[in-house]
Amino acid sequence: MKKTGLIILALCISMIVDAQVFQFRGPNRDGKFLEAGLLKEWPETGPELILEVEGIGKGYSSVISNGEYIYVTGMIDTLDYLTCIDFEGNKKWQVAYGEAWKKTFPDTRSTPTIEDDRIYLVSGIGELVCLNAETGAINWKVNVDRDYHGEWHTWGVSESALIVDDKVVCTPGGTETSVVAFDKMTGRELWKSPCIEGQRSYVSPTLYDYNGQRFILAVTASHLLAVNPETGKIQMTYQYFQPDLWPHQPKGVIWTNTPLCHNDEIFISMGYNYPAKMLKVAADASQLEEVYTDTIFDNHHHGMIELDGFIYGSNWQNNRKGKWVCKNWDSGEIKYETEWKNKGAIVYADGLFYIYEEQRGNVALVEPNPDEFKVISSFRITKGAGPHWSHPYLFDGKLFLRHGDVLMVYNLKA
Repeated sequence: MKKTGLIILALCISMIVDAQVFQFRGPNRDGKFLEAGLLKEWPETGPELILEVEGIGKGYSSVISNGEYIYVTGMIDTLDYLTCIDFEGNKKWQVAYGEAWKKTFPDTRSTPTIEDDRIYLVSGIGELVCLNAETGAINWKVNVDRDYHGEWHTWGVSESALIVDDKVVCTPGGTETSVVAFDKMTGRELWKSPCIEGQRSYVSPTLYDYNGQRFILAVTASHLLAVNPETGKIQMTYQYFQPDLWPHQPKGVIWTNTPLCHNDEIFISMGYNYPAKMLKVAADASQLEEVYTDTIFDNHHHGMIELDGFIYGSNWQNNRKGKWVCKNWDSGEIKYETEWKNKGAIVYADGLFYIYEEQRGNVALVEPNPDEFKVISSFRITKGAGPHWSHPYLFDGKLFLRHGDVLMVYNLKA
């Protein structure tokens, strides 16, 4: 009997650890999608559009699919909604899950995080919600920002919740705590970290593996934190916010990009001509040390990709303009800084980059090449309204894009 119980327990633990998570910017939140057999060039009008759906609500969040359904958040009136759509284009359900951010740039920005039959979302005012992926029923809800006295920065909440083992993680910032972990099945608090300075940032946390140790990399508007996922202990911190460089925002910077990790180093960048930093993790994982400062590759809110020792993405010239950049990870040398339409989001799959330019909606297939920005194919999104700020999502040979109230799915299979 005891042996049988141990076997069942081991199987349950294995299921928890191995459960597939569908989330913002791919399986590891690094912009890399595990796809294969995709088209290496597109027709002049772009890849085949296999689905277009309107009425999803306004938003900048990414579309997510688990292969069975498509999920996307959107703001309708004053509420944040999650819509579930099948691959025939039918809306299976559309459920209000929380109160929307109603001030500047109010449209939804939280991308769903899916594990098995559960979906995790953070509303525009910081409500962490778990929904049933089949029915849309709310399993549980915690108003994290209210209950833990989170402090909003200029544009409220843009976080996509992080799953770590049996936990779901949220980062309210403020004066009580910086990071909180809840039981992913019940919403019960498991731990809350100490408070490190800073309001809530716009960064979605990520999991970082270093030398056999795991850390949650989370961000406030002033600090990068490396948190023990089992206990909530803050192992390392780095103060990114320097008041003399950012006097008009006295409590922190407008920080949106998830930290980019490679071996024992972490690259952070936030646009606005604010210097980017390369940081090195100490051998004993006790502190973060500056390696170099970068004043060229100040990525705005579009994400970056590390590939074969180089960093690719776009930089900030002003809020409506930026160039495409490649730099050497180790030396910091800028390999190119090139104009192409405008700055925008970048992801990677099957040997190529997919970029989505923010102003006019140009989508391009780009060859990773540290010597030049080489566009293979491109087309333009013409449906929808507002900035093209949603990050592309790829799964099962398909490209998922959204522009405002419109969802588009393209076939990428060769």
